Formats: sequence, C-alpha cells, structure tokens
Amino acid sequence: MKQDTKIVTAGRKPEFTQGVVNPSVTRASTVVFNTVDEMNNALKNRHNNTMLYGRRGTTTSFAFSDAMTELEGGAGCALYPSGTAAITNAIISFVESGDHILMVDSAYEPTRDYCDKILAKMGVETTYYDPLIGAGIESLIKENTRIVFLESPGSITMEVQDVPTISKIAHQHGCIVMLDNTWGAGINFKPFEYGVDISVQAATKYIVGHSDVMLGTATAVEKYWPQLRDNSYLMGQCTSPDDLYLALRGIRTIGVRLKQHQESALKVANWLKTRPEVDTILHPAFDSCPGHEFFKRDFKGSNGLFSFTLNCGNRAALTEFLDSLTHFKMGYSWGGFESLVLGITSVDSIRSATKWTAEFPLIRLHIGLEDVDDLIEDLAQGFEKFNAKL
Repeated sequence: MKQDTKIVTAGRKPEFTQGVVNPSVTRASTVVFNTVDEMNNALKNRHNNTMLYGRRGTTTSFAFSDAMTELEGGAGCALYPSGTAAITNAIISFVESGDHILMVDSAYEPTRDYCDKILAKMGVETTYYDPLIGAGIESLIKENTRIVFLESPGSITMEVQDVPTISKIAHQHGCIVMLDNTWGAGINFKPFEYGVDISVQAATKYIVGHSDVMLGTATAVEKYWPQLRDNSYLMGQCTSPDDLYLALRGIRTIGVRLKQHQESALKVANWLKTRPEVDTILHPAFDSCPGHEFFKRDFKGSNGLFSFTLNCGNRAALTEFLDSLTHFKMGYSWGGFESLVLGITSVDSIRSATKWTAEFPLIRLHIGLEDVDDLIEDLAQGFEKFNAKL
C-alpha cells in the first residue's frame, strides 16, 4: 500500500468505525461488565484494543494509536497530552538513578530543561553532544549510558543528523535510540528504517495540523513497546477522545498539506537567498544547512519549517521587522495552517556542547498555507522596516 493510500485508511478498522467512515468519539471513564468472565476477559486482553477502563483507552484512542503505528512503523504507539509529555515519559520509562543519557545539543528547549531540572535531581546524568558528531558519538558512550536521544532536524538551527550511523553505534553498546521525529512527522522520515527504537512526536504540530490540539505520541519497536506502554500507563498518561478525533481528521490531509508547506517554503527560502540581509539559509533541502547530505539520503521530503541567519542587524531592527509583519505572527509552535515567525538574538543560551558562531540574529519561519506571494510581500516590507533601523 502506497503512503497516500495508507494515510486515508490507517486506523479505520471495522471495530473502530462500526460501519461509518470515521472512528467515533468514545468518551468513557468506567467500563461496565455483566459477568465475571467478561471482566476477566477484558483484563486479560487489556493490551489488545479491549476497553477495560477509560484511562487505558477507548476505541477512539485505539484507532489513533493504530493509525500512527501504521504510518510511522514500530509495534505500538503510546499517547500523551502534549509533545513534551511524550518526550519526558519516553525517557523516564527507561532510566533510573545512576544512568547516563546522551542528548543532542540542538534539542527542543523543554527537552533540555527536563534533563537539567528534573532528571538531574533524580540522579540521571546528561551529556550534550554536537548534532553533527556522527560516528564520534562512540567516544561519549559510558558503561551506564542508557539512551542516545536525537532530534533531526534540530530545533531552531535545523542540523540534520546521521541517524543510521549513530543508531548503529548506540546499539553496539546496548543503548536505546530515541528520536524526536516531529519535523519528519512520520511521513517524510521513517525512523525505524534507520535504526531508531522509539520515535517521539509532538502531534500538536503536523499530525493535528490546525493549531487547536495539544497531543504527543511515542512509537516503539517490539523490544521496547511493552515497557513504554506499561510505564506510561503507570504514570497516568491518557488523552482526550475529542482531541484524538481531531488528530485522526488531521492525518487524512497530512500528505497534501505537507506537500503544499514544502512547495511554499522552498519558494520563500529561494527568495530569501537573494536578499542582501540574509547570510545563511538553514533549510535541510539547501546545501548551506548542516547535515544536508543526510537529508538528501534519508528524507522523502521537507515541510514548512526552516530558519535563516542575517548578516547585519541589532535587537531594535529585529523588533521592527517582527512587529511590522502582517501574515506572519509570532508564536512558539508550528505545523498549523498559519505562518509563524520567531526572532532569536542568542542561540548560545540554549546550547552547551557546541558554539553558535553567527554574529547576527536568526529568524525561524513556519510557512503556512497562505498564498506564497502574499508571504513574500510581507517579508519584503518587513526588511524595509528592518533596514530603516540599522
């Protein structure tokens, strides 16, 4: 089955749809049984899409988990109320006091905060590493290293990692490989084909696609699925069936949405390349982006999120640029239908293993589904205001 067909059909088994097109919204806390045998049978099959208690899931969550497992691969998918919850619970499901993890230096900032502020108090040590370390990861692995965590491309600075090389070496030392695959969305990067053990996504982003649901997923290979599933349940993780219904609806259009995000973002990035204020385009599809060769080798496509650095500017000019934009709004998320912008003057504040060498500000864009010419016109007038403040 080709991917576009799978996107339409995933999670739509008859037991979830009951004869209609979409799985229904099933809200439940208590599930009741008429006989002892019924209750015992549900308890015995609680891991096999059988309703036992609301926190363990309903047919709505079973449908969404099934859909994500089919799209991304793996043996099963655990659900969480946010992407951050998916990251933190995936990690804590496999570490204990005295363990060590390797965390990519370009990680999503809440991931870094969790390592520094929560795991450290629990006696779990974190070492940050250069996202472009490749085979050099072996020199950082200790006897007590339990997890090697990747994010590719990286938040903000967009470095693409050599996932298969890092995974191979990590496995040689008995480490679990986790990947934040939100940018790849399970559509443009297939993690389990490249050695990943657990793939995490902020489904808030491209899976939902409409900026109205908080949701996280963690999909695991067969070896680690039972532990991830059981530990996530023990930590009380569950999700709203209404949110999952919206996420299932989002899945049906993710293929066409990503293609449009990609097309528009490439057009904007190529236009930015001609601007005298722009220094470097940090888009994985451009050879100026660190790790571009791994993107070409491993990814099936891109999306709407990328960054670029400026070759001039100051805080006042950047503020004027951001404040003047009409179609681009400032916001900390991405993956919805709307265009977003972030201006960053100091990347070094969220890094420790690598040094950010760009002298001038970095701007991250999410290119939404607006007319791309309107977006370019908006950025052009923003640069006029920017230059007036230099």
